[in-house]
Amino acid sequence: PRPPDEADVVVVGGGVVGWSVAYWLKVLEGRRRHGMKVLVVERDPTYSRASTVLAAGGIRQQFSLPENIQMSRYSASFLRDINEHLGVPNEPPIDIQFQPSGYLFLASPENAAALEATVQLQRDEGVQVTLLSPTQLKTKFPWMNTEDVAVASYGLEDEGWFDPWTLLNAFRRKATSLGVQSCSGEVRGFVTSANHMMPSAPLSARIKYVHVHMPDSLEYQPVACAIVVNAAGAWAGKLLEAEGLPRGLCRPPLPIQPRKRYVFTWHCPDGPGLSCPFLIDTSGAYFRRDGFAGNYLGGMSPPEEEEPDTSDLSVDHGYFQEQIWPRLARRVPAFESLRVRGSWAGYYDYNTFDRNGVLGPHPRLENLFSAAGFSGHGLQHAPATGRAVAELVMRGRYETLDLRRLGWDRLVDGEPLKEHSVI
Repeated sequence: PRPPDEADVVVVGGGVVGWSVAYWLKVLEGRRRHGMKVLVVERDPTYSRASTVLAAGGIRQQFSLPENIQMSRYSASFLRDINEHLGVPNEPPIDIQFQPSGYLFLASPENAAALEATVQLQRDEGVQVTLLSPTQLKTKFPWMNTEDVAVASYGLEDEGWFDPWTLLNAFRRKATSLGVQSCSGEVRGFVTSANHMMPSAPLSARIKYVHVHMPDSLEYQPVACAIVVNAAGAWAGKLLEAEGLPRGLCRPPLPIQPRKRYVFTWHCPDGPGLSCPFLIDTSGAYFRRDGFAGNYLGGMSPPEEEEPDTSDLSVDHGYFQEQIWPRLARRVPAFESLRVRGSWAGYYDYNTFDRNGVLGPHPRLENLFSAAGFSGHGLQHAPATGRAVAELVMRGRYETLDLRRLGWDRLVDGEPLKEHSVI
């Protein structure tokens, strides 16, 4: 469908974060007589390149930042009761295929103290996590080589993995049933109050229209709006470079870039069994079980200086052979005889400043809100993110979780809020 002429809120980006924002806006609105018009704009209606559906699907409590831990705890509770939140009358129950196998972080001797300190923080936040010695690791996971492991942290509840596509569709169906509209197109331009203001260098401005360009067309539809939510994921930074936004007001820039990440799948009949966790190796490589028949998936983020080209989603198969496989085989000797079955690539909305999401109102574009930059943990935090941004829009303040530290102030002040547990 074509975009409408106007909407109260335009959500740019129809991934799981964008649809979560739209859903929570309608929930917090309640049963008002004149419903708020919410429009979700998604440029890829097939979702073939969408970060949500190309993710590994994990959820964990084991972060190093209190806000990320709290968001995980909220999201885990939401997913546990997902049918109470996202169930639609006369439709089948939602099954996100959650596998509660936990995350297992391995630490080398030089990183042991840092992991133990992080675990203490997690426990202070109410996370059920335990520390395992190499001997305990070997007893619990006899298929593992523990020679270079000093300590490990293992999540005991609310950790594992689920199907991202199911969660995205559940948010989309429920939001649509509540009256949220959607359209296919790309937001490439804006009209702001600064375009008609004197002097030429205003201190702030409001977005009055977004220009939604139609697929495979030179045509665009201006949509009058009161609020814009930037949930454009890996392209959230680029969105703030669009035509019509005064450059002087777009400072500091939003430091979010697309980063390509590979996911490989393989078969190993003698590999870890049903007790296999989502394992993060000391080397940075990760893997998890994928089903019940000796299938696994995994990958590894490259060093900063070796980031792959992001112009397409092609896969470098040599990266698995040369970088990932040796690390996997060292940790799990059975993986020496694994057989690769497939691969894909997806995008992280990578925050180059501190690898954390940027939430909340823009400092100078008064009606623009951001919900992007999660650097790989956007899927699992989507339920909490959507609620938080909707609270800011509808109530002007955070009510469920205090996420003020994830706002724009840290970018303005040049003070990063680093998350150390990024995979």
